[in-house]
Amino acid sequence: MEEAFDWVSDNQGTVALTWVAVVFATAVLWFTTKGDSEAAVNFEVPLPKQCEPDWQGEVLQEPGLKISGSSAVQCYCPATGELLGVINPSTPDGIDRAIARAQEAQHTWALTTFSQRRRVLKTLLKYVLTHQDDIATAACLDSGKTRVDALFGEILVTVEKLKWTIDHGEKALQPSSRPTNLLMMYKSNSVVYEPLGVVAACVSWNYPFHNLLGPIISALFTGNAIIVKGSEQTAWSSNYFVEIVKGALVACGHSPELVHAVTCWPTTAEHLTSHPGISHLTFIGSKPVAHHVCTSAAKSLTPVVVELGGKDAAIILDAPHQKPMPASELSRIESIIMRGVFQSAGQNCIGIERVVAMPLAYDYLLSVLPPRIRSLRLGNSLHSLDIDVGAQVSPANFGKLESLIAEAVSQGAILLAGGKRYNHPEYPSGHYFSPTLLAEVTTDMRIANEECFAPICLLMRAESPSHAIEITNSTIYGLGCSVFGPSSSPLHSVAAGVKTGMVAINDFAAYYAVQLPFGGVRGSGYGRFAGEEGLRGLCNGKSICVDRWGWMGVKTAIPAGLDYPMRETAWEMGKGVVELGYGESLRRKIRGLRRMIGGM
Repeated sequence: MEEAFDWVSDNQGTVALTWVAVVFATAVLWFTTKGDSEAAVNFEVPLPKQCEPDWQGEVLQEPGLKISGSSAVQCYCPATGELLGVINPSTPDGIDRAIARAQEAQHTWALTTFSQRRRVLKTLLKYVLTHQDDIATAACLDSGKTRVDALFGEILVTVEKLKWTIDHGEKALQPSSRPTNLLMMYKSNSVVYEPLGVVAACVSWNYPFHNLLGPIISALFTGNAIIVKGSEQTAWSSNYFVEIVKGALVACGHSPELVHAVTCWPTTAEHLTSHPGISHLTFIGSKPVAHHVCTSAAKSLTPVVVELGGKDAAIILDAPHQKPMPASELSRIESIIMRGVFQSAGQNCIGIERVVAMPLAYDYLLSVLPPRIRSLRLGNSLHSLDIDVGAQVSPANFGKLESLIAEAVSQGAILLAGGKRYNHPEYPSGHYFSPTLLAEVTTDMRIANEECFAPICLLMRAESPSHAIEITNSTIYGLGCSVFGPSSSPLHSVAAGVKTGMVAINDFAAYYAVQLPFGGVRGSGYGRFAGEEGLRGLCNGKSICVDRWGWMGVKTAIPAGLDYPMRETAWEMGKGVVELGYGESLRRKIRGLRRMIGGM
């Protein structure tokens, strides 16, 4: 025995190192196994022939979604007018069948682990990164945007959402502990987040890939199945993009029936939005349509998150004491404004539609913006690399836009660039609107209050920070806002004063690139998607209250003085319970305790 003790004593360092090695190896094995179980799987989805470099489609003379004598949706490229294909819309029966299949698949999917769900998202992430060119081409074909706009507005924001959900989604959905109180101190309280079932999303056409994938990513990670109704304007690419998601699910051993894309006309859409099999609805679109969607969803008491676009302002503050900002900072802001206004040809719900600038900044922008905007090149970036602004998805609003601009000019605004539709010499069937700059715009002009969703920049003069806030809040909208200025300016007080759901300080739309909750107030809608709030919004937040020391027999029991049938002392005893639990002073609590004892 003594020899054994001596051996251990003499070899303590060796024993300790051995145990460290065992623990380290176990940890490495655990992490390696965990990593392998979540490793992305390779898969492929057939590339549509329209995405091939040498593809040329029939150019429609008068492109439109409807075909005379048919219910089919005619899909075409807004930049060129080339026919992409024809899609038969879903019927009410078809929607019923899709929801039924999704419900069946969701029962199994709800039982999957976060690790299994992460593997699907990692597989999807790898595919998107590997096939950026194909996805961007499809998005450009169906929406008319440029390749660079597709790269940042479709690819980057989608992989950001995937990566954020992979890295932080599980933490957001972990059960959260909640506090107790004196009377219930023997209870442990928590909230758990459970899948709702089958959720739905009706999304807009301006970002055909990202708007489709965003709700799908959140739905799958929360254990739900999803039905996505894309716009008829981008029905062709929606079918391709949803096949990518289905491919990732199948590659990881899960049912493709968890995700369905629906294309239908508005008359059929109500069947989806009012369907009792839908547990939650996300709507991205216009305010008039939102009224119909919410009315329809109310029939089944389906909760709705509504994002309705906006009239976002970029506020440019001067430095105090009329000191100009450094030239480098002004140049930086100028370039951000150009990107914020003209990316995706202005078809961006959080795009900058109004530039509200204080005097020094206003004068600077008035000198530099006109030549830059006039120099912007329009066209189809799939055929040419030197394109700055793509097409509008439809010419339906061109007449209204021209009317708003002409009316503003008649009221004192100064037209410095553009102002009308553009007939492209190479693409006569394409839908283009000239990049436009209007200066001296005031809050009483209609164009300053109505969402344009077009490549139109409005320059508005503010005399002070409070005036800038007043101008920003003068519309019915309240989605996002940008506030620029030196650190000596009241950046944070201005950010606090604007009535919007999101603010980026000294930047544009930065909140979207870090997965903060997304949504607006007032006429821009309600509810939030993205971030922790977005994930939890797709769950049933179930409250659970359990005995903390139940194993010791510490449980709720009804005192004899309050048990049925009631005694005469029940009222006084009951008051004692309230005073003991919630008395604002020790004296009242003691009095409550005496009343309780006296009523027993």
